[in-house]
Amino acid sequence: MPPVFPETVLHTDRLLLRPFTPEDADDTRIACSDELTQQWLPLPSPYTVEHATSWCTEVSHRLRTSGDGIHFAVTDAGSGQLLGTVGLKKTDWPARVSEVGYWSAPWARGRGVTAEATRALGEWLLGEQGFQRLQLFAATGNTASQRVAEKAGFQREGVLRNAGYVHAGRVDLFVFSLVPADLAEN
Repeated sequence: MPPVFPETVLHTDRLLLRPFTPEDADDTRIACSDELTQQWLPLPSPYTVEHATSWCTEVSHRLRTSGDGIHFAVTDAGSGQLLGTVGLKKTDWPARVSEVGYWSAPWARGRGVTAEATRALGEWLLGEQGFQRLQLFAATGNTASQRVAEKAGFQREGVLRNAGYVHAGRVDLFVFSLVPADLAEN
């Protein structure tokens, strides 16, 4: 059995990060069908209700139980509305390194939600879980994702040439990282 993250719920002042449920499928479908989301993430296109239901009820949960990572529905702490997702993937347990990924629903953009959720996940991973590095990759053309990384306290390290894939083809990726020392500085 590979190591796995515990089923977890994280809180910030404004947000609740929790496992996906079947009730998230409609908002997930709408968010993942959004033109901007589709531009930067190689999600199925069209993104159907079947894709969303599978993600919310099976895939996101299986990624945790397989040891790959853990994925959270980012929701408004007051209303419960789905605002996006943040999650860990490609977790290297012996090295104590993981990669963070996210998307923001169109109705949540520009409010700092994704940066806040990403920071909360990073603090949990590097603190409570004892990891040593959290990596984040953003296409060089995806300035919104780069702003999220910087606002969440990640440090830009360099460019990985031709390392990403989106619907339009290959893209260069900025690599960012968050390490325990970064948390002590803030």
